[in-house]
Amino acid sequence: MGQLNIKDDVLIAEAKELAALLGTSATGAVRVAVHERLAREKTDRDERKQRKVAAIMAIAEEASKLFPPGTSSDHSDLYDENGLPR
Repeated sequence: MGQLNIKDDVLIAEAKELAALLGTSATGAVRVAVHERLAREKTDRDERKQRKVAAIMAIAEEASKLFPPGTSSDHSDLYDENGLPR
């Protein structure tokens, strides 16, 4: 595994401050912070994806009302028994 070399004095100071509050090392504090943020980002991404899917499904539901009754996506009348166009 590679190394992470942080050269940001403010970040180092904040990591040390967080470590003191958590009673751990700076590495432990960074580990916790990254782990928590990563989990939050994954959850947010999943929620955004679910909202998009729900929006698309709502559009599809509304659009389906625009088709006359009996309309279907079955186009078997356009093809012969071998699947070739008639």
